[in-house]
Amino acid sequence: QVQLVESGGGSVQAGGSLRLSCSASGRTLRNSVVGWFRQAPGKEREFVGAITWNVGGSYYADYVKGRFTISRDNAKSTVYLQMTSLTREDTAVYSCASAWPSGVYAPAEDRMYDYWGQGTQVTVSS
Repeated sequence: QVQLVESGGGSVQAGGSLRLSCSASGRTLRNSVVGWFRQAPGKEREFVGAITWNVGGSYYADYVKGRFTISRDNAKSTVYLQMTSLTREDTAVYSCASAWPSGVYAPAEDRMYDYWGQGTQVTVSS
């Protein structure tokens, strides 16, 4: 079992930045993939990005490339989502999730992930 807790959400003006954190406990994240997803009101959950814990390789949805960066701190068992140049369209609840893939590797698909945090609200105003 792993527990994931997101933090760092809040309200920000368009063009601003926020850094979200996803802290893990209960199980090492070694060999895992940690993903970030978001869900806006009335919309389906969508992939934001993911990072492989061992190597630190990252993947991003096209609409956040160049604006969002995912990183990790091994010692703190924490994954970060640095968000810059925020727009109103980035308003959503952001959640992190972890997976230890053993079959099909699809980090952009939420069905791959086993554990989820409760989410943190990000609101961008113009």
